Amino acid sequence: MKNLLKDFDKAFENKVRLGIMSALVVNEYLDFVSLKDLLGVTDGNLASHLKLLEKNGYIRFEKEFLDRKPNTKYFATASGIAAFRKHINAIERLLQSS
Repeated sequence: MKNLLKDFDKAFENKVRLGIMSALVVNEYLDFVSLKDLLGVTDGNLASHLKLLEKNGYIRFEKEFLDRKPNTKYFATASGIAAFRKHINAIERLLQSS
């Protein structure tokens, strides 16, 4: 059992962070408002989870202005995608072992 859990990543144990990465892995990018609407979370809640994923190097962001309004786009990094897939594969192995 211990070997099955070794590939779990604490960064993805929270459902919001799991949702963020799930959305970013299948999309080229998503902006802050799109992520917020998709996940049904508050600005502050989303921002704190994005910051943790960014700190781990799993996502990156780009800021721009659209019609004088700030817009932040979020992208999954290559290392973030690899870590996320490793985490999902660990979950699948755990489920198959049951």
